[in-house]
Amino acid sequence: MDYYPYIKALHIIFITTWFAGLFYIVRLFIYFKESEEKPKNVSDILIPQYKLMIKRLWLIITWPSAILATIFAIWMLILMPSYLQMGWMKLKLIFVAFLFIYHFICHKMYKQTQEGKLKMSSIGLRIWNEVATIILFACVFLVVLKDSFSWVYGVVGILVISILLMLGVKWYKSLRKKNNWEDTSK
Repeated sequence: MDYYPYIKALHIIFITTWFAGLFYIVRLFIYFKESEEKPKNVSDILIPQYKLMIKRLWLIITWPSAILATIFAIWMLILMPSYLQMGWMKLKLIFVAFLFIYHFICHKMYKQTQEGKLKMSSIGLRIWNEVATIILFACVFLVVLKDSFSWVYGVVGILVISILLMLGVKWYKSLRKKNNWEDTSK
């Protein structure tokens, strides 16, 4: 049991790098998508560069972080199996399942970029980017608040944050149109 805090620390580190990779990969998907709409001489330069950046981020940082975070999570649960009986952990594992679904959908987008054509629109990607934020908020609130009734307020707060994030994306899109900023989200 003496090494449990080290396993927990490593889990937190790799969760952090996993989320960093997920946040940045979708931002790169947005740049990739918007570069498809640029003039050919510009897109011929940008697209290969974004493909390389996406590939390196996905294969060197994001996937290894996901795998290591999972290994350390399983190790912690082996050391503390009583956590699996707790309501907050069961709910957290549901959000972790959503995180893996999110990750695999991002992997599908990764493959699309490597094939040269990303299907989701720029605005869709901006909204998609906020899904990881919602999952992160949910997991952190559940872990910190645990069995107290307060986690219910945390989940309600996540819903409010979700609505605010979606409204923020819509506001950003309308601001781009109002100010005649380039809008390739169509």
